[in-house]
Amino acid sequence: MENPSKETLDKWHKDPNNWKFGGIYYNKEDKRIFPPKRVKWMGWTVNFANTKSVLVFALVMILVITILYNSKVTN
Repeated sequence: MENPSKETLDKWHKDPNNWKFGGIYYNKEDKRIFPPKRVKWMGWTVNFANTKSVLVFALVMILVITILYNSKVTN
């Protein structure tokens, strides 16, 4: 599915089977890197069923940890 319709995106978002443990988004059909959180006004989340999404999340976490570690070492 190349560009899902707004209706499809809404259907995926509302489907409780796509939310694991109450808040972890897991939908193999959804190719977005950062879909909206369960409560949309709170921002975005990671689609843990999408390899690209998990890789971007891991890279951001590595970058943040590296910056924090380096700032702590220099102080």
